[in-house]
Amino acid sequence: MTPKEIMEYIKRENIEFLDLRFMDFPGMWQHTTIPANMLDESVFEDGLGFDGSSIRGWQAINESDMILVPDPETMVPDPFTEHPTIIMICDIKDPITREDYTKDPRHIAKKATKYLQSTGLGDTVYIGPEAEFFVFDSVRYDSKNHYSFLEIDSIEGIWNSGKEEEYGNLGYKIRHKEGYFPVPPTDKLHDLRSEMVKNMIKMGLKVEVHHHEVATAGQCEIDIRFDELVRMADKLQFYKYAVKNTAYINGKTATFMPKPMFDDNGSGMHTHISIWKNGKNTFAGNEYAGLSETALYFIGGILKHAKALAGITNPTTNSYKRLVPGYEAPVNLAYSARNRSAAIRIPMYSHNPKAKRIEIRFPDPSCNPYLAFAALLMAGIDGIQNKIHPGEPLDKNIYDLPAEELSKIENTPRTLREALEELRKDHEFLLKGDVFTKDVIETWIEYKLENEAAPVELRPHPHEFFLYYDI
Repeated sequence: MTPKEIMEYIKRENIEFLDLRFMDFPGMWQHTTIPANMLDESVFEDGLGFDGSSIRGWQAINESDMILVPDPETMVPDPFTEHPTIIMICDIKDPITREDYTKDPRHIAKKATKYLQSTGLGDTVYIGPEAEFFVFDSVRYDSKNHYSFLEIDSIEGIWNSGKEEEYGNLGYKIRHKEGYFPVPPTDKLHDLRSEMVKNMIKMGLKVEVHHHEVATAGQCEIDIRFDELVRMADKLQFYKYAVKNTAYINGKTATFMPKPMFDDNGSGMHTHISIWKNGKNTFAGNEYAGLSETALYFIGGILKHAKALAGITNPTTNSYKRLVPGYEAPVNLAYSARNRSAAIRIPMYSHNPKAKRIEIRFPDPSCNPYLAFAALLMAGIDGIQNKIHPGEPLDKNIYDLPAEELSKIENTPRTLREALEELRKDHEFLLKGDVFTKDVIETWIEYKLENEAAPVELRPHPHEFFLYYDI
């Protein structure tokens, strides 16, 4: 919509409030709300002021003023508010220079697309993320200097098979690793996911499928149709908003934590990517699995920089509880048409050249999608520019490989600190075209180390008491 069309929509639909959203640096959506009668077309040019020093990882207190500029193309109705409300995503600008703010994740994603276009390699990059999540009936946790605990529960959990429930235990609990595709009543979240889908559709998302995932309790997936990089990052935020709020109003809680439960599958965000130029898919060709040489070089760039990328695509300490062997986790830095333990897979569902793409399997849904998608694109472009061939594909069963052969395959990092140190060493590819700046990289690494990696490393873990208290 144009600003004029939005003003007309507000009058026609009797909209009462406008909710302005933007992404903070670590990856949480923030918002401020204004009455609809305070909106005029000048806001789309002049923006609205806010305190940037109160946003994580952004401005210092002596340079706190920032400007929110709504993007009219992002307008959607909010299906969850009591009073008629529309949502618009904003870009962040400096109030003095009026220039885009370098630490605005959406701005970085826009620059990545522009850089692709400047190289002549393509004009559009399409992204299709598969963000998994968990739905629980309750979650309790706390962490103090003298105690810590967590407890989650789900009516689907196999641990509840012997529980006395209010109206009698009716069974149909999901055994470990048997949560993929069961029908109701074993799948107790079918109607909830359908309601999530309906709310997503109200917000303009094109939903393709929903289903239960592998884990015993509450793991779900809803797939939305691919889109251009920046628009897809926007849509992923609407997706998360719909999932969390639909669960909440139904008395449940949803999380995109990659690994909320021990000894069961975690939640990934398999990310499908293809580059198009003049209406043609540059990833389709006659090489391995129907890929083009361009696509193979793109894969080479991803694999070369994968350890550094993990510092952005898997940005939490919890991310590395998922990236361990044995849980279908894509820890092996290799590519394959069929092997799901490889970091990159080439989907073979269709032989249509338009559908040819690569699936990057190690990212998870705790990431900031604007930064993650931009970083993946920049690594792939680096691979194309430097003709980095990914080597031979890994089409063998990884669990049947002899130790000598297995030792030659590199793995994703094992901790957030390790991934951030890899990013510190390997980030020149992100600086091309001024897409990421040194200030952005340095701020990201220091913020993550100081506020996430170090606090988790310093705290005693309850399981350490189980192991060591009686030593």
